[in-house]
Amino acid sequence: MSKPQPARGMRDILPGEAAIRDWVQSKILATYRRFGYTRIETPALENIQLLTGDDGGENAKLVFKVMKRGEKLDLARPGMTEDDLVDLGLRFDLTVPLVRFFTSNRAQLPRVFKAIQIGPVWRAERPQKGRYRQFTQCDIDIIGLDEGLAEAELLVASAEALLSIGFEGFTIRFNDRRILTAIANAAGVEPARHGSVFITLDKLDKIGVDGVKGELGMQGFTEAQIDRLTRMLDGVDGISVEDFAKRLGNSLSGDVVNLARDVLDSVSADAGTRYKARFDPTLVRGMGYYTGPVFEIAQPGYDFSIAGGGRYDKMVGKLSGEEAPACGFSIGFERVVTILMDKKFAPPTEAKLTALLVPDGTPLARALSASQALRASGVAPSLFPLEKKLGRQLEGLQASGFTHYALLDGDGAPAIKEMKAPARG
Repeated sequence: MSKPQPARGMRDILPGEAAIRDWVQSKILATYRRFGYTRIETPALENIQLLTGDDGGENAKLVFKVMKRGEKLDLARPGMTEDDLVDLGLRFDLTVPLVRFFTSNRAQLPRVFKAIQIGPVWRAERPQKGRYRQFTQCDIDIIGLDEGLAEAELLVASAEALLSIGFEGFTIRFNDRRILTAIANAAGVEPARHGSVFITLDKLDKIGVDGVKGELGMQGFTEAQIDRLTRMLDGVDGISVEDFAKRLGNSLSGDVVNLARDVLDSVSADAGTRYKARFDPTLVRGMGYYTGPVFEIAQPGYDFSIAGGGRYDKMVGKLSGEEAPACGFSIGFERVVTILMDKKFAPPTEAKLTALLVPDGTPLARALSASQALRASGVAPSLFPLEKKLGRQLEGLQASGFTHYALLDGDGAPAIKEMKAPARG
């Protein structure tokens, strides 16, 4: 018999964390709904051709593939390959399924479609601390709205969601894939190798300039290309998009510069002193399907982003043949929960979570009646048999999230007492 452990790379969620996850999800949903987004759900399984297409980027290599069932699976056929055995896969993100959803249901959806998705995704990568093969993503997307308004609203809505959870002082970093392309062109990098440059630049905040130079050198880029690239990105912290465009020799389209400036100005005006928004020409974002603005949110004290997204205008057209502009943002749900747990956060509760302790021999009808009366008064009671060692029982209940208790020891309403972890009796 195998050990009663979750499958490798998966994990169980204990009650304390589950309560935090429920609370975070409720705050995010409430905020996004105030901005006019509606919730949808997509299946965990999608057709394998959708998941392994070009739009999945590196994640397409991490798909959990599902074998054909029953009579479809002919193992005896000569020349059988893995592709012949697979027809479905578990979704690795929520964006690719959203595009399929929109294409499939387009006739029933508004011209400008604003969606919320919260759900599990799966990636067959090597498990390590803080990285699991199943995790929850939390996305909002706008399909059908051109550049500018969509980006500004996505950023403000997501900032408000994080503020409602208790995050503050964070920074929104903003860039554009077209600016990255201009950087690579100005460095003399041929278009076919732009992707390699972007992947390496994405590591700049982790490995530094010298690390980036070393990696680019090992990839065969010339000293002149590496020097031009690093000089363009030297001292860009806090630079405006207009000044960076001048550094590139004004090779950027004026529309791209104006878009970045307008979005950043509008979001900064909304932010006030609560958070910051700034241009960052080193921001890449890893997904290959981004076509324009990309953005991330960084929280002080942590070396990872807590939200990220961008514009992906080509995806709908690739799948349906009919173009539609699209832009999305994803809050790092798992990272947000991890930060809250590190801070020993306890979600607030409107009702007192109360253990109603029932002595042996108490009529069942009496216990249920008392429980219902407490519930009607705004208390959240849960029935437990009274144990001999009350102190030890209360400690266990407190560890499970109960804040109050009441002893059903007479005919009147039981008195509610706050948990104070009394000495073991």
